[in-house]
Amino acid sequence: MEVGFDYTRSLGPTLSAFMTGLVGGRILGSRSGGQVHVPPLEYDPVTLQPTAELVEVSDVGTVVSWSWMAQPLPGQPLSTPFAWALIRLDGADTPLLHAIDAPLESMHTGMRVQAHWADSRVGSIRDIACFLRVDHELTAMFDDVSAHQLHDQSMTVTPIHLSYTHTASPEESRYLRALAEGRIIGQRCPMCRKVYVPPRGACPTDGVPTTDDVELPDVGTITTFCIVNVPFPGQRTKPPYVHAAVLLDGADIPFSHLVLGCPASDVRMGMRVRAVWKPREQWTTSPQNIDHFEPAGEPDADYETYAEHL
Repeated sequence: MEVGFDYTRSLGPTLSAFMTGLVGGRILGSRSGGQVHVPPLEYDPVTLQPTAELVEVSDVGTVVSWSWMAQPLPGQPLSTPFAWALIRLDGADTPLLHAIDAPLESMHTGMRVQAHWADSRVGSIRDIACFLRVDHELTAMFDDVSAHQLHDQSMTVTPIHLSYTHTASPEESRYLRALAEGRIIGQRCPMCRKVYVPPRGACPTDGVPTTDDVELPDVGTITTFCIVNVPFPGQRTKPPYVHAAVLLDGADIPFSHLVLGCPASDVRMGMRVRAVWKPREQWTTSPQNIDHFEPAGEPDADYETYAEHL
């Protein structure tokens, strides 16, 4: 499964100055308590007072410690094997974590390295593409700073990405295989008789295994909902649109899904909706086989029929 988004945050005066310096090929640290911290700290770690003085340090430094990345992961600074290292830059008292592009056999504590600046800079720690051995041939080390826009970097955008593999339980496996056939199944607790969809494996009320599969229709009732008005990267539906909790007929717990097929302002609690499935040739073992829900054209459900499922 892939999860990703761009995280945007304001930098504040200290980190803004640090990022702006990186665009210009300069590395700034903060002086506090007789030490120079790189990256700069907004507050002294001992006195907790704001750090008022920024100082420039060298882009040359010494490896304090390191570990080898034999198989780089997607999104890391280099696509070939490299070292993660703590590097104490000349003029700094604290080390900076960054990547070193060097052969494994040359890596050692005490190694002297120098920043290799990216050709295009945007105000990010990745404006330093990596560090190289000082005796290595350095390219674009002393480039034309005037070629980079040096306006203050008051905001930063950090891509967040997570890729993970989920091992489905036996109950989830049956649920997912049923979706590949265009069916929805839940499971019933043998004690309280509640039906859970997707299946839970164990009843959260009684703590006993939910042993009985129950096939459910793809029609249900909206219990609660929210209207999404704010756009964001990767959004597949143009706002405004609705995400709703849909209680399928025969189920005792609603699940969240997209509601389309009518103006967002027309969606309401108690509205009866029906699943709209993707074309059969696109079906996999995934809940995304249901593209969205749309109005079923039935009278609204009475509040009492779903009041206990809000």
